Amino acid sequence: MKNKKLMWIIGIISIVAAASAALTAFLIVKDKQKKDDEELMEYLDNSIE
Repeated sequence: MKNKKLMWIIGIISIVAAASAALTAFLIVKDKQKKDDEELMEYLDNSIE
């Protein structure tokens, strides 16, 4: 019984850790993409002038 409970706790912790890692990676990629888009727009604005 104790072993089953321990496996459930480890499983839940693993799921939470994987979800938070995936969310963090997604947010980092979106932030980088936003910065790249801003730099591109700034470059295009400056090249037009």
